[in-house]
Amino acid sequence: MSGKSRVKITETILRDAHQSLMATRMRRDHMLTIAEKLDKVGYHSLEAWGGATFDASLRYLKENPWETLRQLRERITKTPLQMLLRGQNLLAYRNYPDDVVEAFVRHAVKNGIRIVRIFDALNDVRNMELSIEVTKDAGAHAQGTIVYTISPVHNEDYYVQVAKKLKEMGADSICIKDMAGLISPVTAYNLTKRLKKEVGLPVQLHSHYTSGMAGMAYFKAAEAGVDVIDTALSALAFGSSQPATETMVSALAETDRDTGLDLELLKDINQYFKGIIKEYGDVVAPIRMDPEVLSYQIPGGMLSNLRSQLMEQGMVDKIEAVFQEVPRVRAELGYPPLVTPMSQIVGTQSVFNIVTGQRYAILSKEVKDYVKGLYGQPPGPIDEEIKKRILGDDEPVTCRPADLLEPGLPKAFDELKEAGFSNVSEEEALAYIMFPEQTKAYLGSR
Repeated sequence: MSGKSRVKITETILRDAHQSLMATRMRRDHMLTIAEKLDKVGYHSLEAWGGATFDASLRYLKENPWETLRQLRERITKTPLQMLLRGQNLLAYRNYPDDVVEAFVRHAVKNGIRIVRIFDALNDVRNMELSIEVTKDAGAHAQGTIVYTISPVHNEDYYVQVAKKLKEMGADSICIKDMAGLISPVTAYNLTKRLKKEVGLPVQLHSHYTSGMAGMAYFKAAEAGVDVIDTALSALAFGSSQPATETMVSALAETDRDTGLDLELLKDINQYFKGIIKEYGDVVAPIRMDPEVLSYQIPGGMLSNLRSQLMEQGMVDKIEAVFQEVPRVRAELGYPPLVTPMSQIVGTQSVFNIVTGQRYAILSKEVKDYVKGLYGQPPGPIDEEIKKRILGDDEPVTCRPADLLEPGLPKAFDELKEAGFSNVSEEEALAYIMFPEQTKAYLGSR
């Protein structure tokens, strides 16, 4: 192996792969059945929690997401369990008070999470600082994340600066999170090289296969010294999911960055997933690549959301106009990366603009809050005319948005008590704060 270290692999089949291709519907029993075999592979980590899994467990599967995590940890004893956390947004779509963030992170680590990948949709590091601090204090690995996108304000220098700030805050490693599959092989190589040299922390690359470039980007990143890549077993790979684990293991086997993973064992585990997917026929997405993402820079999940919104309105003929409106709105709003919740905010505003025929005639509460600064600092300047229309004479907020919030846990316990739920645990109160209706329905059926 000529002295170079192996490329390590984070397996996403228990989280991002089924979130990307199966609407996050994989049931707990299907995960637990194969958990011990997954633990034998020798992965760097198994991403198994966070993202949309918490919401989907309560809303669709009627399962307690905390219990899912505990049961996975009982069976997966060697491989670290990893989660995706939206910084101050936790697992939902707005900023939460510090007491809520601190309690949530502590419970996640206590229940078995060993690596917390922490990101902010705007790369506003102020929204990540507390999560990083609490993760480390609780004894877990805090992975600081740079959300990758392409715009006039996003370049290599920008990303290196964000990574340096994350290192100062105590991040243990850096993840390049390319949610739309936009990173080119050359950029993956150059950015990895610079982060390794100028920041000096382990670097992980996370991409999606939407444009068809992710496998090439991973290979070039491996040449540049990337430490870890995110892949999904082929039963739930490609399309808007990750490159296939088996493909990357095979491709790297002939290099000095060989992963050392056993293809026969991976094939065996993949057969299991191929078998269970048949039970999810109504939610499994077709595995399509869409290089158009390179023009519109719209992630796969956002593409399907926009389509379904327009179908509900009976206006699917307007889809092309909406796709062209998204980059315009994004530019006017200071180029936010199109990742949750920004993808929803920009997407909804674009739909309003096209459906009404009048740009910004209808404004969502979220777009008003964003322009006011309640999500954080926009990456670039917001168009002055749009800002004036939305804010009037109000000044935008410049402090860290969570500094404006009252503690959230005492209020949640009071509200649950009033709703007739006594003896509620802190974990249940945290679920209620993020997803009140789903949690009340779950507690009612318990």
